[in-house]
Amino acid sequence: MKPFSKRIYLTVAVVVCLALGQHVHAQKMTVHLDPAQTEIRWTLTDTLHTVHGTFKLKVGTMIFDPKTGMAEGELLVDANTGDSGIGQRDKAMKKTVLETQRYPMVSFHPAKVAGEPKPGNTQDMTVDGTFNIHGADHPLRVGVKVQLDGNNVTATTHFVVPYVDWGLKDPSNFVLKVGKDVSVDVVAHGTIEGMHN
Repeated sequence: MKPFSKRIYLTVAVVVCLALGQHVHAQKMTVHLDPAQTEIRWTLTDTLHTVHGTFKLKVGTMIFDPKTGMAEGELLVDANTGDSGIGQRDKAMKKTVLETQRYPMVSFHPAKVAGEPKPGNTQDMTVDGTFNIHGADHPLRVGVKVQLDGNNVTATTHFVVPYVDWGLKDPSNFVLKVGKDVSVDVVAHGTIEGMHN
């Protein structure tokens, strides 16, 4: 092989190796949410007053590539943990609206992430995915504010669930008119892996 050809060959080999090395070291980020430290609060209005309640997170994991935005994972909520502070009302909600005996879980599966969490100021991110409630999938985009403290992460979001339009029973009756949407606020705490130092 001629010296000139050898130099070209070596140059190409170095470029390929560097590209492969960058690919190998391009780490994905994994977020593990702590169910015990995560708050899920919901708000529903009716003709008499505003109802506030909570749900509990069962599982919360998301893996995403900050370069491509591709994401996967699952956030799972136990529908039977719905609590508004009034047992009779909660029993009716679970039996006739959520039908938790048939559909015990509510889930969100992320598919795309815009933005990247970084140390310092709060970062605005957007997550697109599939929200499953009452056995049916619905596309959902949520804006998320993310704050990092070392490997600890806090994420907050607000979104609206149009539960009646999504096929759940409207609990309104002749006397009581209930709102057709539920507002949801989440404050989630957890850890993140794959951060670049």
